Amino acid sequence: MLNPDGIEINKNKVGIYHTHTCESYTPSEMYSYEMTGNFRTTDLNYSVAKVGDELENQLKSYNIEVVHDKTLHDYPAYNGSYSRSLLTAEGMLRTNTDMDIIFDLHRDAIADSTYAPKVKIGEEYASQIMFVIGSNGSNPIHSNWNANLKFAIKVQQKANELYPRTI
Repeated sequence: MLNPDGIEINKNKVGIYHTHTCESYTPSEMYSYEMTGNFRTTDLNYSVAKVGDELENQLKSYNIEVVHDKTLHDYPAYNGSYSRSLLTAEGMLRTNTDMDIIFDLHRDAIADSTYAPKVKIGEEYASQIMFVIGSNGSNPIHSNWNANLKFAIKVQQKANELYPRTI
């Protein structure tokens, strides 16, 4: 099951959405924004949606079509954001039947920066990528969970090949 060889994925169209669209980063003098919560903002130029924009731009540079939904699922209420984003994801898949890949892109924070997993790429540090894969033991049952796991492993293998040193 952990062998990703032979997995076939339509990479022509990718979906991106954000359960916690308002997740933001530490403001700085150069990147100051109005907070609408603790490390949260509705200004999409300073939230995880901006990371989604960058991912979208990179994918498009490889001629991959991207559907990027920036619905605020976590504002004004954080509770219920997963239920609201599930509707978005289902709608994206329903209207884009040729889409095999869909990412719920988050900004996960760890207060202790000595623990935060990162990788050095050139002279810059980047956060670790984490994939969360549902299984057929969850509710509702995800019949394709093992294909999702294989896909994540394939992406991880490529990332390890390109950027082998973690700090």
